[in-house]
Amino acid sequence: MSYKTVVGLEIHAQLSTNTKSFSADPNKFGLDPNTATYIGSLGMPGAIPVLSKEAVEYAIMAGLGFNCNINKESTFERKKYFYPDLPAGYQVTQVDTPIASDGYIIVKDLEENDKKIRIQRIQIEEDTGKSLHDGGEFAYLDYNRSGATLIEIVSYPDINSPEEAKEFLTKLRNTLRFLEISDGKMEEGSLRCDVNVNVIDEKNIKKSSIIEVKNVGSISAVGKVIEYEANRQIELLEKNEIEVRSTRRWDDEVNETVLMRQKFTADNFNYSYDGDVPNLIIDDEIINSVREKMPELSDEKRERFIKEYNLSEYDASILSNDKDISIYYEDVNKLVNDSTLVANYIINELLRRLNDENIEIKDLRFKENNFSDLLNLIKENKINNNTAKKVFRVMFEEGIEPISYIEENNLIQVSDEGFIDSIVDEVLAENPETIEQYLSGKDRVLGFLVGQVMKKSKGKANPSVVNEIILSKIKKQ
Repeated sequence: MSYKTVVGLEIHAQLSTNTKSFSADPNKFGLDPNTATYIGSLGMPGAIPVLSKEAVEYAIMAGLGFNCNINKESTFERKKYFYPDLPAGYQVTQVDTPIASDGYIIVKDLEENDKKIRIQRIQIEEDTGKSLHDGGEFAYLDYNRSGATLIEIVSYPDINSPEEAKEFLTKLRNTLRFLEISDGKMEEGSLRCDVNVNVIDEKNIKKSSIIEVKNVGSISAVGKVIEYEANRQIELLEKNEIEVRSTRRWDDEVNETVLMRQKFTADNFNYSYDGDVPNLIIDDEIINSVREKMPELSDEKRERFIKEYNLSEYDASILSNDKDISIYYEDVNKLVNDSTLVANYIINELLRRLNDENIEIKDLRFKENNFSDLLNLIKENKINNNTAKKVFRVMFEEGIEPISYIEENNLIQVSDEGFIDSIVDEVLAENPETIEQYLSGKDRVLGFLVGQVMKKSKGKANPSVVNEIILSKIKKQ
């Protein structure tokens, strides 16, 4: 049977504003519980909400970064429901007219073609507090997060695979980071994702109910949720079982979704216009002012890297995808002045080890100039590539300074022809049959001879000089 997976995402991104959305309460992560809570955060009677100018600018910046239209007038409504982490009994949000709408992010589909995932809306809203459970009969409430500024980014159901969803989320998070309006840390709750999934049986014209999976905690988990839900819903369709639309959660321990509640009726939050928060009026002058403050984003950086550094599209895409990596690349290249060498080592050595250790570039044990020192030694033919990789491994694990380490361990590459010549003579004398093989047309054996010389020189001989001397001696025989 032919099944099509249909996915829409709802992403809440907490903005890195200094204060909260409608009060001057500080907006900081990691404070002691309930130490950033004043009358605004706690929804005290008489607290007058005043919309943060910084929050508006950040939301406009997000809209522009995601190719949205900025609405010249938007409204604020109260979303009413009772829950202990919502002290006022309602959440201020945007329902009728959000601050931005009709945007998109470009991803690659399964055939590696460009695909536009449309963004329906971006709306400003305030965050709730946080419930903390001790595993027993008590729950504790921390209202530090209450009132912090969120933007909710809602996609259209244009996503059709786990891979598309993960790339969409990765690009979205990286754009927020490039803009410096959110740190995008899903592990700290500053980026949260709800996943809406259903499947369509295109042959029999049937479809499953839309299932919402709440608060998925990582990009990889989003992919797992989609894969699991698609398979679960396909099984139900094949059994002709009709599932009530429901909300589920992802359980990382068992790698499956778990039912939270069924939706027999539509959610009714009894929305009403918030008379305390005037309509938000935004003119072209404000939009242009925000646009001028925007930094270079990933796609622009990729194109510049291709033109300015003569990188391949693949290398430029990898280096421009993450803000910190892109800055690191350019800073190191200023010290080395070899864009290809720097790109190759960052992509093939540095990023591989960062991924293996699951750490970020800010956590490196060595300094930027240590990395450039190592690359300059390669560039100047003072060490060969094999030695460089071994030294880099020690740098990564122990944070050593490469120049001192190389000198202490006598690893400087030797290009002296007299030294290399004597080792080549030894190797050729020990391998007469290999010389005959080469002379009979088996060119590949040359690599074996070079390897034997490198082994005898303990990796210190310059491979290109070794290659030249071996060839000259063989041709004389």
